[in-house]
Amino acid sequence: MIVKIKSNSKHEIPSYSTEHAAGMDLRANIDQSIELKPLERKLIPTGLYIELPIGFEAQIRPRSGLALKKGLTVLNTPGTIDADYRGEIGVILINLSSENVIIEDGERICQMVVSKHETVEWERVDEVNDTERGAGGFGHTGVK
Repeated sequence: MIVKIKSNSKHEIPSYSTEHAAGMDLRANIDQSIELKPLERKLIPTGLYIELPIGFEAQIRPRSGLALKKGLTVLNTPGTIDADYRGEIGVILINLSSENVIIEDGERICQMVVSKHETVEWERVDEVNDTERGAGGFGHTGVK
């Protein structure tokens, strides 16, 4: 699929790191390093603007290496970029570690997955069909 992208970034446009990767890494596009204190969150600009086709979304997800090594994650995971959004892609990072973390210009800060989705039309009913699971949720099947 072809997606239009406008880049005001100093860095390369997102690409897949391996042949079968689902996500593309996005990079911080900042003029100076950003420090995140423990439990602090900041919006990190990417310099990227996209035009998704109707019926698709882009999901912003954490990078596992940043989560493990630095305690950084995307706060509203997954963040959703809708097909009609035309602003700059910004990434809300939060530092869940106990140490200050520095974000450098060009650092890969998250991954983006483009996914197809359906638009739902609701049909009001008085009841929904029962299943074997029924209303069981929130760990009802146990932990082992």
